Amino acid sequence: MVAAEEAARAAGALIVENWQRFKEIEYKSAIDIVTEVDRKAEEKIVGILLQRFPDHAILAEEETRISGSAGEYRWIIDPLDGTTNFAHGYPQVSVSIALEKAQRILLGVVFDPLRQELFTAAEGRGAFLNDSPIRTSKTAELDKALLATGFPYDRRERADFYLNFFKAFLVRCQGIRRAGSAALDLCYLACGRIDGFWELKLHAWDTAAASVIVREAGGNLTDFNGNAFTIWGEETLGSNGLIHAEMLEVLAQIKSSASP
Repeated sequence: MVAAEEAARAAGALIVENWQRFKEIEYKSAIDIVTEVDRKAEEKIVGILLQRFPDHAILAEEETRISGSAGEYRWIIDPLDGTTNFAHGYPQVSVSIALEKAQRILLGVVFDPLRQELFTAAEGRGAFLNDSPIRTSKTAELDKALLATGFPYDRRERADFYLNFFKAFLVRCQGIRRAGSAALDLCYLACGRIDGFWELKLHAWDTAAASVIVREAGGNLTDFNGNAFTIWGEETLGSNGLIHAEMLEVLAQIKSSASP
């Protein structure tokens, strides 16, 4: 955990240092972008982790060339979750680092460098925000819940399909937030700032660290059918557990009536 926290803070310092500076942007697709800071932050994280754990493998979003051996442990890294926010100066970004062994996420660290909020969890040891224990909310009805979501990168082609989900929840909950960092959304679920979250087509590096934080904080994670959540799946549904059944009902109705 110490090494992961050190790496997250080092990447976070780089993000803060470049926050107000001009960003060189490259386009992976029409709306999927990457900046030089993404790559430099990833190199910094990978360098710190491999110095401590040279036998560990690495899975990182920007595919840093530095790589570990194919050992039983693997670090799953998003050096800058919320790149579009970062490029525009919108203050909602994070660094996400998880450690996996045999398809189990052992620990997770998500760092918001702009607010200096460090979310951490290790399997069986609880979840924390800046070393203080956190728990999910006690909101028991979807009607009174604050939700969060995001939209996949193919949203221009499938806007109507994704908006079906948004509309269905919009008329059944108290409010919806769309802030642009899935890792932070899930951490906000873990500490009770929101009550539920759903999103399609997230990647392993988006959810790995936050998934263990949510679970250790008492939350529930599944796919849209209520099956066990996996960081390799295309559906992410998270809640405080109390409104999970209601959220699944909404998703079932939409999936049965909406055309992809």
